[in-house]
Amino acid sequence: MTQHRFTLTAVVALSVGLILTATLAGCSAGSSASSSGASSSDSSTSSNPVADAPARDGSGPVKGFTTDGSVTAGEATKGAAGASTADRDVLSTGTVTLTVDKPTDAATRAVRIVETAGGRVDDRVEHAATRGDHGRASLTLRIPSAKLTATLAELRALGTVEDVSISARDVTAERTDLDARVTALRASVDRLVDLMSRSATTADLISIESALSQRQADLESLEAQQAALVNQISLATITLQLGSVAPAPPAPAPADFLSGLTAGWNALVVFVTGVVVVVGVLLPWIVLPVVVAAIVLVVLRRRRAVAS
Repeated sequence: MTQHRFTLTAVVALSVGLILTATLAGCSAGSSASSSGASSSDSSTSSNPVADAPARDGSGPVKGFTTDGSVTAGEATKGAAGASTADRDVLSTGTVTLTVDKPTDAATRAVRIVETAGGRVDDRVEHAATRGDHGRASLTLRIPSAKLTATLAELRALGTVEDVSISARDVTAERTDLDARVTALRASVDRLVDLMSRSATTADLISIESALSQRQADLESLEAQQAALVNQISLATITLQLGSVAPAPPAPAPADFLSGLTAGWNALVVFVTGVVVVVGVLLPWIVLPVVVAAIVLVVLRRRRAVAS
């Protein structure tokens, strides 16, 4: 009986010892694996200076962009998703052709209409009425896109509409790309400025200044493109052509001998041309009666000759 209890106690103790040994081995292995993973991560980070470049000198790639400034696939997908839920950016252009009584007066009214709507005139060309020319005007109008329809209706009321051509181009993706590039470059410039203030050596300062100059030049270029695109989106570009079918004013009276001689010669040419035209119109009507009269005269003479 005593031997049986001793055996049972030995088995229990051996089992507990095995369980404790296995537990300690598992904890040791987990700690070793964790230390190995941390060491591997640290080694990988320290052995890849390119990955740390943006944090150290700002000359490396910015998040969401490659080293040459282009958008990565992930950022492009985000931009497309955002654009699908936002308002579309549309660039509108067109041409309107009108026939009016006085093109110069109509041009002045058109300018007033556009300025009242909050737009402006980028170009204005007028030709006064002269002999043989009834006068015309051409204007390049910048009209707020939100008021384009109403403003065009007012412009059409200035005269008779001959032609209207309006086109719209969706530039949402282009604007989204520009906005993302500008935001990223601004962050990069700020980071370089901060690094410059903390640079410890002359070599670091020169390197950072060079990178900062390049980034600022790129930023200014993109900001100019961004401003131009926003201007084109907010203001539609419409070319207004104004013409007239009204008679031109009479030519001024001759003031000297030479101008009088010229006027007399022109009048003579006009008179002779008119006479020739009249003769050409009447000639068919004159020839036919003459031929008929000649035939009748010949017949009468033959009858008289036979009778005598």
